[in-house]
Amino acid sequence: VQLQASGGGLVQAGGSLRLSCAASGRINRVDDMAWYRQGPGSQREMVASIISGFNTNYTDSVKGRFTISRDNSKNTVYLQMDSLKPEDTAVYFCNAGVSLPSGYFRNYWGQGTLVTVSS
Repeated sequence: VQLQASGGGLVQAGGSLRLSCAASGRINRVDDMAWYRQGPGSQREMVASIISGFNTNYTDSVKGRFTISRDNSKNTVYLQMDSLKPEDTAVYFCNAGVSLPSGYFRNYWGQGTLVTVSS
């Protein structure tokens, strides 16, 4: 199973970016999906999560600015980031809990995509 993230880049403060992360491989079902980020000198933190039933959760600093969504037919999770601030600068990682055909459940990480917000 692989998670392929894309959509990062350089944007001015107040701008928008949309991140995508697609899960591929031998998958029975993708359960929870989430975005994390790790800024310079910071620990990795959960930004937003969405479960298979479309319930969402956000860290306080992004509420009202970021929107997480998913397309179950494509095993893809998105993060729409609006009103970006310099403090949103970080490497963003996608994460997914996957039910495998073997019956096992495993957690996977994407490779990370860099978001840089200039002031």
